[in-house]
Amino acid sequence: MNETTPQILVDADACPVKEEIYKVAFRNNVPVMLVSNAYLRLPQHPLLSQVVVSDGFDAADDHIAEVAHPKSVVITSDIPLAERCIKAGALVLKPNGRPFTEDSIGIALATRAIMSDLRAGGDQIGGPPPFSKADRSQFLVKLDETVVKLKRL
Repeated sequence: MNETTPQILVDADACPVKEEIYKVAFRNNVPVMLVSNAYLRLPQHPLLSQVVVSDGFDAADDHIAEVAHPKSVVITSDIPLAERCIKAGALVLKPNGRPFTEDSIGIALATRAIMSDLRAGGDQIGGPPPFSKADRSQFLVKLDETVVKLKRL
């Protein structure tokens, strides 16, 4: 995919919204690249491609960050990956539909570091709230809006 074509890049190993991504991609005729450490079963469709990277630490993140460009929408929960993709000019969405932005990524990185320090110190900290139907619905709407916006640029 070239840098003038909109694309959706998916950090696919633990992505809970693959079906929603396919719906938006098919409706908008936008290619999707799913990047994972292991083979995933995908629907047979010319807009879908899969890249299976080594199981090395951050191999999937490295590949996504390398191919991300200003016409990319990256789907990930990984905060450091989101930062790298934002620096490449990509738009980044969490699977719940909330965007990572230049304004929010610094706070997200700082919060992640604080939580990591607390866990390392033995504090019992709850994880994120359970993924809900509302999250799935919000993601579907936000991804569609984002893809339409990219196609107009």
